[in-house]
Amino acid sequence: MVETIGLFKDYKVGKVLFPALRGIDMHIGDGEFTAIAGPSGSGKTTLLNIIGCLDVPTRGDVIVDGTNVNTLTPKDKAELRKEKIGFVFQTFNLIPVLTAYENVEMPLLLLDIPANQKKKKVIAILEEVGLEDFINRKPNEMSGGQQQRVAVARALVKEPSMVLADEPTANLDSTTATEILSLMHELNKKLKTMFVFSTHDKLVMDFATRLIKLRDGKIIGDDVK
Repeated sequence: MVETIGLFKDYKVGKVLFPALRGIDMHIGDGEFTAIAGPSGSGKTTLLNIIGCLDVPTRGDVIVDGTNVNTLTPKDKAELRKEKIGFVFQTFNLIPVLTAYENVEMPLLLLDIPANQKKKKVIAILEEVGLEDFINRKPNEMSGGQQQRVAVARALVKEPSMVLADEPTANLDSTTATEILSLMHELNKKLKTMFVFSTHDKLVMDFATRLIKLRDGKIIGDDVK
């Protein structure tokens, strides 16, 4: 499903070259529930962004669903993100003037789906995440945990092959974080959707069924539970 081969990423800050990734080789299969973990500056968010076609490597290959991402145009990458990748962010990234329903519907507006099917999909996924009674509420009318549930629903509504979650528990208390991770794990098992997290939260690491550890841009551990 996702493979990286000899992946390097350098950033230039002024005249200084900062190596964020230093030769990452890994393979993540369909339906895995994987955490990429490491301290700040280890390269985990950079790696997630490259997998999600939000950033490009300095050198090396990224293969998503059998396609080498390096061969794609920016338009092709946008199509890949639109059809196959869902994103969950630590800051929720909901549109404040839209309701839960409208936020979740957003990814479907980019796809050629009849209106009645869109409605069914949105309501069904909001029910899956336990927000059927919050459909018409805006983000400022919901708790942090409820907002993150909306974000999870938005990521899953188009039925992507994988969901990339960047520090999804960072702004949640431990009880709410446990609820969100339990929900994601349930949906992972039910829908067979791959989840890949970047995190330094031990709670996420404990939930993951595979833990890839990064330090200084290199893989230092890869454990399957």
